[in-house]
Amino acid sequence: MVSSATSEYPDDMASRFVNSSLRPVSGTIPEKPGSYQFCDVDGKFIYVGKAKNLRNRLNSYFQDSSKMHPRTLQMLSFAASVEWVEVDTEVDALMLEYSLIQQHQPRFNVKLRDDKSYPFLALTMSDVWPRAMVIRGKRKRSNRYFGPYGHAYAIRETLDLLLRTFPIRTCSDNKFAEHERKGRPCLLFHIEQCAGPCIQAVKKDDYAQLVRDLIKFLEGNTDDVLVELSDRMQLASAEMEYELAARLRDRLASVKKAVEKQQIAGTRNEDYDVIGLCEDELEASVQVFYVRNGRVLGQRGFVVDKVEPLDSSELTARVMEQLYHAQNPIGMPKLVVVPHLPQHQSMYEEWLSLQRGSKVTIRVAQRGHKRALQDTAARNAQEMLKRHRLKRGSDHNSRAQALNLLQEALSLPQAPLRIECYDMSHLQGTDYVGSMVVLEDGLPRKSEYRRFKIRTVAGNDDFAAMEEVLRRRFLNYLNDRDKKASELTSFSYPPQLLLVDGGKGQLSVAVRVLKELGLFDEVPVASLAKQFEEVFLPGKSDSIQIPRESEALYLLQRIRDESHRFAISYHRQLRNKRMTVSILDGIPGLGEKRKRRLIEEFGGVKKVKLASIDELEAVSWLPQPVAEAVYAKTHMRA
Repeated sequence: MVSSATSEYPDDMASRFVNSSLRPVSGTIPEKPGSYQFCDVDGKFIYVGKAKNLRNRLNSYFQDSSKMHPRTLQMLSFAASVEWVEVDTEVDALMLEYSLIQQHQPRFNVKLRDDKSYPFLALTMSDVWPRAMVIRGKRKRSNRYFGPYGHAYAIRETLDLLLRTFPIRTCSDNKFAEHERKGRPCLLFHIEQCAGPCIQAVKKDDYAQLVRDLIKFLEGNTDDVLVELSDRMQLASAEMEYELAARLRDRLASVKKAVEKQQIAGTRNEDYDVIGLCEDELEASVQVFYVRNGRVLGQRGFVVDKVEPLDSSELTARVMEQLYHAQNPIGMPKLVVVPHLPQHQSMYEEWLSLQRGSKVTIRVAQRGHKRALQDTAARNAQEMLKRHRLKRGSDHNSRAQALNLLQEALSLPQAPLRIECYDMSHLQGTDYVGSMVVLEDGLPRKSEYRRFKIRTVAGNDDFAAMEEVLRRRFLNYLNDRDKKASELTSFSYPPQLLLVDGGKGQLSVAVRVLKELGLFDEVPVASLAKQFEEVFLPGKSDSIQIPRESEALYLLQRIRDESHRFAISYHRQLRNKRMTVSILDGIPGLGEKRKRRLIEEFGGVKKVKLASIDELEAVSWLPQPVAEAVYAKTHMRA
């Protein structure tokens, strides 16, 4: 990794180049593949890129500014240094670039944003009796996932039809355990939408076969399922088991209805993904259709912030990088159909093939059903971009306006792109906690939120608690300031505005901490009092009255309320944990399972406390040393 050196240009030429002092001596840059990173004055990554030849790529940033894209010029104006990491191959450079982007979230890199959290149909394969469930968010490797679906109700409708043919359980683990203990099944068993594993009404092998058949169906192999059900129905009818034949007939009808809901998009052996794009100068929308065994099994949509200059081929490449670096929910396809071939197509095909374990092809559809589905994806992307513009247009404008108004009202040196707000919470001096919430570009950055358990303050003293939290936060900043960019944490970057919840007292505490640490001239600070929504600044006896209709005041209220909510939630968490401590906690040999079983055996904690040593030792499954330890703890004199 190498940092930038002094400029190669004479003084009379340097003015033609943006931030020409950034440019490293050309001979020091390797002519090898790698990833490069532009950093700001605080060492934070603001842009991460990759290159087949690092020297050629980095030199391209230091050309005549009149020939450069405005967004590139803007990025370079914020940059204070450039670094790079050399790797062996282009594919390695691609993977390193993605890893650094995910770790540091640079503000000038393209980002895919889900317009919503898409639901999946999951099968919990690690369970003894696998369960079907609708799930959003983080996915576990041990589960099998199908989708994503546009709406949760679409999964539930399909699942309701399939459970008549593949009656696997959908109940929670707690519900399953409850019915297993009672020996009575739930209603779903009686209406034949569950095989009743909780009461052992089905053998494990037969249940496992139901799960395998359901997976086969969801993967698109519907013909085998239909043929098998039809054969079983005919056989039951021939053997005059008419009641069974009628049930199989109903199951066959349910499966056929579920098949009709799946859009046909090719022959039975085709697995491919279709990417549709619609873009303007600032944003783009993406629609992805997942086709497996010739049927559309899932769909997903994203919005892209085009914070770096990209043509259509480069945009396609960026979308593919972020789509396929994360684990594809229903497996890597043999073919990816794109609207424009990415630059370095062979490199991307090699990278995808490594992930799949066999050859993957990227191409543009020219005709037939793939072209028709490509057009459908593009239309969906166009409609999605229209909706996004209507929804986000006013929000983006109001955020920009709020930051500019806040800079003007508080006389800040720059618009506060990063705002940190601090608040305290306690109950009569107990469970004292502090919170730090962060807004970046006017939006909550929840990954940067932090909680502080107060360590040194005894009793009710908000000022001392605030001082401890601020000192800990900014000591971390001072410790991290000289670290390498790759080692920086969320505490490594100073806010452009430090906001404390309260009046002049809290403000004076913040000012004192910043002065003691030598940061008063670097970090602007203000306080927001809840009464009358007054804003106090250092050195001014009177508060600043920001107009109530101002977007700036709304922004301050939002971050102050979010900080208060975050502090309260942590305080409640600690308080609940303290209040649920039992006298049976901490006894050697008495883990959670034994403790629950002991409470059930005696009918409550109170009855365990009243039990004699003979009664405890009479419990067959409780070892004698543990019984003695329980008795000693519950009969301990205060």
